[in-house]
Amino acid sequence: MTETEGQDNARVIAGRYRLRRHVGGGAMGVVWEANDQLLDRTVAVKQLLLPPRLTPEEAEQARKRSFREARLAARLQHPHAITVFDVADDDGKPVLVMEYLPSDSLAEVLAERGSLPPGDVARIGAHAASALAAAHAAGIVHRDVKPGNILLGEDGTAKITDFGISKAADDGTLTGSGRFAGTPAFLSPEAARGEQPGQESDVYSLGATLYTAVEGRMPYGDLDNQMALLYAAAAGRINPPEQAGPLTGVLTRMLQVDPKSRPTMAELAAELGKLAMMTATTKVDPVPPKRRSRRRFAYAGAALTGVAALVVALVIVLPSSTGDTAAPADTSAPSPTPPPSSPAPPSPSVSTVTRTAPSSSPVQPSTTAVQAVSDYYALMPRDTDAGWDRLGPTLQAQGKASYVNFWSTISSVTIIAGPRQVDADTVEVTVDFVKGSSHSRERHHLGMLDRDGKWLVNTDSLVR
Repeated sequence: MTETEGQDNARVIAGRYRLRRHVGGGAMGVVWEANDQLLDRTVAVKQLLLPPRLTPEEAEQARKRSFREARLAARLQHPHAITVFDVADDDGKPVLVMEYLPSDSLAEVLAERGSLPPGDVARIGAHAASALAAAHAAGIVHRDVKPGNILLGEDGTAKITDFGISKAADDGTLTGSGRFAGTPAFLSPEAARGEQPGQESDVYSLGATLYTAVEGRMPYGDLDNQMALLYAAAAGRINPPEQAGPLTGVLTRMLQVDPKSRPTMAELAAELGKLAMMTATTKVDPVPPKRRSRRRFAYAGAALTGVAALVVALVIVLPSSTGDTAAPADTSAPSPTPPPSSPAPPSPSVSTVTRTAPSSSPVQPSTTAVQAVSDYYALMPRDTDAGWDRLGPTLQAQGKASYVNFWSTISSVTIIAGPRQVDADTVEVTVDFVKGSSHSRERHHLGMLDRDGKWLVNTDSLVR
């Protein structure tokens, strides 16, 4: 038992979160498994620690930024990011209350296994990219994408953590004190040079992370000297991948020195999702069974990173540009996609679309792709099994668990415009999702797949 654990065990934070046991942490945060006494559920509580070098004025600014970033994170949800349930005040210090996820970080898995097969890395990358694409659409840049901030759950699901940490801690990449945001081994060249990191920087850092996972070595080399790593990062001096196989092309584009030459995160999610489907192996078992009984970590903060954790959870349903689950996206974090080139004639009216629900039997032949979309939404959210049967392989490749989890948060869905055909394989539909007391109106382009006369929803793009 650590000194901190001995002092804080059984302490109650914000009048409802009783700390149970210390499960991890780093220089800027301590993570606990806790019990939410109000809802009687297990949660992860991260107590954010401010750097001792700060002056009282700087500490107050950092504290306010931490609360602001945490509250932003708590408003967003995504099946491949850890959900922030609450932001509490503990004697003037921000505390994050998050979902509890038994897991290991990608860094821990790689420490044991060295590297992973390209198919597994593609799937992990697709999951992480889908969450990051949603964050980017909401104007959030992660700033510290690395193996330690990607969690692997026991069902094979990857979730990313620690959004906004650098901004909350220092509000910049390089400060007057010389402290930089992010980890040198995974920094983009522009971030390593002290420039403000943007969405393209996250793309580069995810590329460096996936490179490390498939190659078993870091792109800048295994240098112990942090300043040498920073110099190599600033120059963009990487060793070409040798074991990436089908991932070689996408990794090369992600690791371009020029930020404008890199793909967007939404494009990556779709491409990595396709690669994952084509190169599928088996799910990554985070840790050997013998060790799993001893290591039951909560949120990614348990991965012993040296940074404060602010986690975004953005729920995007069926983000086709992200290649995620078959569910419509939350308007708080839409995924940008290009508009259709040539709209087709209007499809059936709303009353026709939403009047009746088809049976929950396996997929039946549909006369048109438009009717298939009408039938699909008429099933939801009450019959996810039947809905799942109406998805194509690209969406199903992302896993049924995430799909069911999303629809469990939706009380009703109504088609309010369309569906209508926009080209041979694309149907446009505008839907209204009801989640609790809030409504979310979204327009989607659904990529349809004709399989033996049955139209399946194979991809999805949220159209702004």
